[in-house]
Amino acid sequence: QVQLQESGPGLVQPSQTLSLTCTVSDGSTTPSYYRWIWIRQAPGKGLEWVGVLRYDGNTFYNPSLKSRTSISSDTSKNQFSLHLESVTPEDTAVYYCARADFSATFDQTWNWGQGTQVTVSS
Repeated sequence: QVQLQESGPGLVQPSQTLSLTCTVSDGSTTPSYYRWIWIRQAPGKGLEWVGVLRYDGNTFYNPSLKSRTSISSDTSKNQFSLHLESVTPEDTAVYYCARADFSATFDQTWNWGQGTQVTVSS
């Protein structure tokens, strides 16, 4: 029922900024308690957490990426975005967005986007 879709350029040049947007479907409504999350998977490697935007506006980033990572939102459009600066070929990966919804008892409901391939290359 809840659907998320990643969008943005599939090719980014080294040293530039990788920018992606995640759009939540019209049929969904942002709950009171949630986290908006970006995760990526490089070729031949496991999933890597990039960062999260919490419902109260707090952001948290992977320590290995935090110096060049930013997550922002536009709640009126049910969108949130990832900006990763100074990219290198090692940032080539499939990038996923997700939303984790929390109940009053702190149970979690996760919804994932399908992922989008981003290649860093000249």
